[in-house]
Amino acid sequence: MTGPGSASAAGVRRLMRQIRQVMAQSGGAQARLDQFVSIIARNFVAEVCSIYLKRAGGSLELCATEGLDPDAVHRTRLNAGEGLVGYIAANAEPLRLTDARAHPAFVYLPETGEDRVASFLGVPILRGGRPIGVLTVQNSAPRQYDEEEVETLQTAAMILAEVVTDPTLATGLEGIELRPSRPERHVGRRINAGVAIGVAVKREPHVAPTQLIAENPEYEAERLERAIAALRKGVDSLFEGRTSELVGAPREVLEVYRMFANDRGWLERLIEAVRSGLTAEAAVERVRNEHRAKLMSARDSYLRERLHDLEDLANRMLRHLAEDEGRRLGEPSAGIEDGVIFARTLGPAELLEFDPAKLRGVVVEEGSAFSHAAIVARALGVPMIGRAEGILDRVENGDAVIVDGERAEVHLRPTNDVVDAYKERMALSAAEEERIALLKDEPSVTRDGRAVSLLLNVGLNVDLAQIERVGADGIGLFRTEFQFMLAERLPRQDEQTALYRAALDAADEKPVVFRTLDLGGDKLLPYAEIEREENPAMGWRAVRLGLERSGLMRRQLRALVAAAAGRELSVMFPLVATVTEFRDARGLLEKELERAARRGDGVPTSFRVGAMLEAPALAFQLDELMRHADFLSIGANDLLQFFFAADRGHAKLAERYDPLNPAALRFLKQIRDACAAQDKPVTVCGEIAGRPLEAMTLIALGFDRLSMAASSMGRIKRLVLSLDAERAAGRVGALIASSSDTIRPELVALASELGATL
Repeated sequence: MTGPGSASAAGVRRLMRQIRQVMAQSGGAQARLDQFVSIIARNFVAEVCSIYLKRAGGSLELCATEGLDPDAVHRTRLNAGEGLVGYIAANAEPLRLTDARAHPAFVYLPETGEDRVASFLGVPILRGGRPIGVLTVQNSAPRQYDEEEVETLQTAAMILAEVVTDPTLATGLEGIELRPSRPERHVGRRINAGVAIGVAVKREPHVAPTQLIAENPEYEAERLERAIAALRKGVDSLFEGRTSELVGAPREVLEVYRMFANDRGWLERLIEAVRSGLTAEAAVERVRNEHRAKLMSARDSYLRERLHDLEDLANRMLRHLAEDEGRRLGEPSAGIEDGVIFARTLGPAELLEFDPAKLRGVVVEEGSAFSHAAIVARALGVPMIGRAEGILDRVENGDAVIVDGERAEVHLRPTNDVVDAYKERMALSAAEEERIALLKDEPSVTRDGRAVSLLLNVGLNVDLAQIERVGADGIGLFRTEFQFMLAERLPRQDEQTALYRAALDAADEKPVVFRTLDLGGDKLLPYAEIEREENPAMGWRAVRLGLERSGLMRRQLRALVAAAAGRELSVMFPLVATVTEFRDARGLLEKELERAARRGDGVPTSFRVGAMLEAPALAFQLDELMRHADFLSIGANDLLQFFFAADRGHAKLAERYDPLNPAALRFLKQIRDACAAQDKPVTVCGEIAGRPLEAMTLIALGFDRLSMAASSMGRIKRLVLSLDAERAAGRVGALIASSSDTIRPELVALASELGATL
């Protein structure tokens, strides 16, 4: 650049090289920042160039300047939103003015000596979409900065953001918060209990650019064009039924993806960024940052949701660019020991990409205790916290962290005192776990002699070893859909048979109850199209879907029959709402048993067929149902969701009800009594079976079969061994007559009175 308005591609590249050379030099942070503003001022033919960086309290501090009074450096500060600089940081958008004083946000700062300022151009310095400072140029004469100059200054700000967040600069910029460094405590929602000390691993599915400045702009433009073509082809394939991450998503969502992938404005921004001298990856990252900053501050919820579309497209672009260079993405946890995953949201398959031996905890900004990732985390025994809003902006890869699943707290960069306190707490907890582990071979019998069967909820190969480890009495719920959800294609019948046989082998002679596919609703397969529904939780899912697609259900039942040859087979159908549904589903199993016998294949020595009671309607048909069913399982999670009309997957509603509500407990007792009258066993599955206080209450109501996650087994057995069930039954029977919202405090007091160990 040789003068106002004369920005050329060659000039921009020359400027970028000069900046990189200066910032790569050894020396103090201040010296490098001073050289940076000098280079920018010279190339822009600007009388003033200044860098403002954000302090821990949110104010913006003048950290380097060319043209203003040097004594003002590190003395001049603007509060959040104050002045033109504060305005830019608050809005995360460039601002160019021919008469700066006429702008309503202008604030005169006499100590800087900026009396002559007229024209002004400022851009935000962004990191992860979060403004960490502002870069400005000024002139005393009125001047209209053109689009190319805005682009150039934005590119310079992007490089500056990458460089100033280098930890080696921290010693020269005390009090400046370029990357969070102070201890912080964040509170979210408990998803899975437990405590872990580890190292932060941010779940970022894109490849961060390692080279920002293009050596060969023409080549980078060609790479960008190839990536754009590949992106469009991939998105178009969604409408041709090809395998993709998003097959099965609502068509309207896919339309939005295709619209953005072909958006002229977005693509032109990418092309302009490459022409300014950036690599293709850096161009994608820069445009991503700009959109993220704008949409994160949008008031319109629809616009904020579009951020996810653009994030996904940017990630896809970066993957295409990596493939274009022949690079292969490494494993998420490669080289990480004691990793704690931080993510906006997480699916079960993504969680399983991490090496379980290295994984210590999970923290997500969204999610609920009933998500599938939460189920996997509990199966792995990993502490997990959800709804930790904004935490991704406060944590950096490699930060020391503590995850306290008991209190739903996350400690970032904790002090030594906090770490020592948690280590002591973990040592005490480990000692307690060792004592609990000694109980694993003890019969699960209450103090007054009542036997209570403690069963496991499983669904993954990794779960099967837990049967022996925790001393479970069997498997009360085998979730067969996990095998389907984590596969990239429909599992073959022999693959299903192998998994079911492995479960029976692991259980030895102990009972195993297989639940048939519970798909639909929020459980979507990546390779199958599912129609969008207004209310998927109550829609075409579970046994309804299985009866409609009887071929799919019959193949699964055929695999179950083959796996149980020579042994007892117990099959349960999910979300049964009517007796007719159950009879039809049972009929399909009986046909498969007849087929196997007719063909001379191995058949089970006996079989039992049950229903999972999740729809309240079935509770009022139990007399008729028990003429056809051999047992019943209560899916407490869904049943209570429907009972309270509160979506258990909705972050704002997940804790709007208490399962120890007396009305809900009366309903559960009604179900138990109806099963006892028909002499049919009933098992409680779900979260409440694995919580000591709730388990005590269920036992008091007469339930003697509880199925839970392996991580809950020890504490529930300890509770059972310490409980006088008959005394608890008498007291709880009186408490559930209450009309209050919950009897939790009264039950806590009762446990203490009875000497029950919670």
